[in-house]
Parts: sequence; structure tokens; C-alpha cells
Amino acid sequence: MNVPDWFAELSSALDTKMGMVLDEVTATRAVGRYPVAGNTQPFGLWHGGASCVVAETLASLAAAAEVGPQGSITGVDINATHLRPVRAGWVTGTATALRIGGSLATYDVVLTDDAGEQVCAARITVFLKRPPTG
Repeated sequence: MNVPDWFAELSSALDTKMGMVLDEVTATRAVGRYPVAGNTQPFGLWHGGASCVVAETLASLAAAAEVGPQGSITGVDINATHLRPVRAGWVTGTATALRIGGSLATYDVVLTDDAGEQVCAARITVFLKRPPTG
């Protein structure tokens, strides 16, 4: 697992509820896994809203790694296209930086099922508040 030590303090009730397993976090990439069980819509399929949560969470964690523990981040845009259903197993999300600027970072997020099939394509933009330098 490649996760900065200070990330042990970062957690949310939603991450816990969704069963997030965080595998990697750097400023340019974040990877996490989520069980399908417990994250489905009434018809037994992986919930599209869960895909959006995964995408925003992973992009935000990568952005947090960019600004460090003294900075802060805020999601400002999300776009997600649901590509195929998932009924069981795990969904793995990988957020990859498309561009990290001075105050905005944009990440491409790919969600796949256990067979490696892409289930969602998302793009997230995050506002970066960097700590003062001096």
C-alpha cells in the first residue's frame, strides 16, 4: 500500500459505509477498491451514485496529496458516464491527474469490475487551496 502516513487521519462516514479500501495515493494518482455488496440500487446493480462518490473521493485524495496536510481541497465539477452494470464483486477506481495547476486540478477516473471491464468513466475538477509559503 502506497499511502502517505498523514492520510491515516483522513476518513469519512461515507468512505466507511461504502467499505473503501485505499491502495495508493500520490498527487498524480489514487487507487481504491469498493465492494458492490451494500452499494447497489434497488435492482441489485452497482449504484451510479456510488460511482460518482468513488470518483470524487479518489480525485480529492490525490488533490489532497498535492496540497499536503496544511492545504485544503474542494470538488467543483464532476462528470460521470456509466458504461456497464456490475452485480457482484468489487469495483476498483483509479484517478489519474490530467492537469495539476496552481488552483485547479483535473483527474480522469476509471472504474473497473473484477474482470477489468470499465464500468464508469469520470472526470473530476478540484479547487486547490495551497498552504502559504514563506
